[in-house]
Amino acid sequence: MTLWGGRFESAPDEVLWRYTVDGVDRRLLPWDVRGSLAHVTMLARVGILDEAESATLTEGLRRIAAEASEGTFEFRDSDEDVHSAVERRLVELVGPVGGKLHTGRSRNDQIALDLRLYLADACVARAAQLRTLAGVLAELAERHADDVVPSYTHLQQAQAISLGHHLAAHAWWALRNADRFEDARRRIAVSPLGASASGGSSLPLDPAVTVDELGWNSHFDNSLDAVAARDFASEFGFCCAQAMVDLSRLAEELILWATTEFGWVTFADALTTGSSALPHKKNPDIAELARGRAAGAIGALTALLALQKGLPLAYNRDLQEDKVHVFALDDSLGGTLEALTALVGSAEFHPPAPSSFTTALDLAEALVERGVPFREAHRLVGRLVARLVADGRQLSDATPADLEALDARFRPEDLELTDPEVSVRRRRSPGGGGPDSVRAQVAAIRQAIEGSADR
Repeated sequence: MTLWGGRFESAPDEVLWRYTVDGVDRRLLPWDVRGSLAHVTMLARVGILDEAESATLTEGLRRIAAEASEGTFEFRDSDEDVHSAVERRLVELVGPVGGKLHTGRSRNDQIALDLRLYLADACVARAAQLRTLAGVLAELAERHADDVVPSYTHLQQAQAISLGHHLAAHAWWALRNADRFEDARRRIAVSPLGASASGGSSLPLDPAVTVDELGWNSHFDNSLDAVAARDFASEFGFCCAQAMVDLSRLAEELILWATTEFGWVTFADALTTGSSALPHKKNPDIAELARGRAAGAIGALTALLALQKGLPLAYNRDLQEDKVHVFALDDSLGGTLEALTALVGSAEFHPPAPSSFTTALDLAEALVERGVPFREAHRLVGRLVARLVADGRQLSDATPADLEALDARFRPEDLELTDPEVSVRRRRSPGGGGPDSVRAQVAAIRQAIEGSADR
């Protein structure tokens, strides 16, 4: 069934049909019905439909919604898109009055609404998943607040920190990504219904009624913009791609930490895989696939942006291609969050102690507290490190004589600072890597999660 055959003297050629008809929008069925229900209410409110017509159409649409929910709705090869499928089924259920469903509406504003409805719901779902991940990471951070590990810059050991601090760092980006989805939803949840094909309608449509029925706060201001805009899809795509990039960074660390060389973490057998040739292998495939699928997310976002770059206003059929990329992004992020959250939740951490060289800054700061300029303190500790490395010693192997030979402003008790455990416990700057900071962060993360539930 098509919605446009009146001016044509022949049926669509098979070549045209095969190339232009794409079933990907069938996924939007529940949202198409939801938008249609709101549209029927508006048509009745402004007097275009009488009470009996409105009741009949509403009942028919509710039956279709039930079929969609139960998975019994049947699409046909002759359905050009989800909109024509719904109208075809509605006529089957309620008769010719079903033809009034499309009154005051075009597929141009209809698909824009369907996609906005889908994405608004997806924003809520992905934000919830991201906060679940943040909660799992916060739990682990609290559990490992007193465990000392090296932080890394340039993939070289940097400062000693709490393992909980490292885990909490990942929780913070998860919360930021959740906030991005919620903020994007505000711009997505704008109704385009009433824009019609491009220039509005001579019928007395009232977009405000539709907005109320949908539970949203605003409707379009410009009919051309309403049907042509896909920046809301790109923004959703960016939120997905950024979250996937951040998940990929987490995945990369989990992969590194699970290696024999790092030896930081072990994952549950049920969430890892083996090798067809190597009996000893235990592979973190979830993390590896998460890292790989981030590449696809970046590509899908790029495709969404490129799709729009040369389009004149208003609607162009090119925009049919937006859904395949949007759905790919949403599916990739939703699946990755589910799997990676499970993997992280199964983690058992057993990191080795960091090198005592991770306390070098503590020695320099001891001199700074005695009035030594930091640059000079940095140079002095650097010379000490060079001598110890040349001798095959660690910083913790330094002696009072080593310090005295270097500079008289060092004190023997400064050697206590070369213990990474001491270094981490002394950390006092806000947001730093010590246990007290970790526990404060965990409380803040949990408060943010609870606060979002109250909104």
